[in-house]
Amino acid sequence: MGCGRVGSTLARSLEDRNHTVSIIDANPDAFRRLGPGFNGDKVTGQGFDQEVLEKAGVRRADAFAAVSSGDNSNIIAARVARESFGIQQVVARIYDPGRAEVYQRLGITTVATVKWTADQVLRRLLPAGAEPDFRDPSGTIRVDHLAAPPAWIGHRTVALQEQAGVRIAWIDRLGEGMLPSRESVIQEGDVLHVVMREEGAGRAYEVIDAGPEES
Repeated sequence: MGCGRVGSTLARSLEDRNHTVSIIDANPDAFRRLGPGFNGDKVTGQGFDQEVLEKAGVRRADAFAAVSSGDNSNIIAARVARESFGIQQVVARIYDPGRAEVYQRLGITTVATVKWTADQVLRRLLPAGAEPDFRDPSGTIRVDHLAAPPAWIGHRTVALQEQAGVRIAWIDRLGEGMLPSRESVIQEGDVLHVVMREEGAGRAYEVIDAGPEES
């Protein structure tokens, strides 16, 4: 939702990665930013209107980004996408960082304009592991972010690290960053920033998806 500079850049970036994209904007003239090469659906309307979302194909969507110029519109649209249509990968652009903690409690990833780039939203829309946040120049080490895996909630971070062969660099919790200790426990709503070797990423995600091995 939103075909401004960020929305149009995000839509083209997703298409470049062979994803199918629908974009919504209340102003049909905004779609000019997409250029003639854009192949996705362009839907005129309000992105928090369920009929508009249906027309855009929300029931087939794996992810939803609310990136209009209004905080309230973005949050309402994000909540509708998540709560009414069951989309788990939801990101909302926000101008007021003070609201971030509230929205994080609702399970909606927010990106404040002070740290905004289309790449940040892109990485939060794609499945975990699809697009690393960082890869070192040698291509050996990568940093990924992932929402707290349901199977690991309530377990210590050290258990995930030892079993998956990764390191948790930091955790985003309720809008703030924290460094995990040996006693830290993964909580619902956490976002884990995980460092791993590129060659071991496949196995690491298999372990993470499978859940902890109980001793």
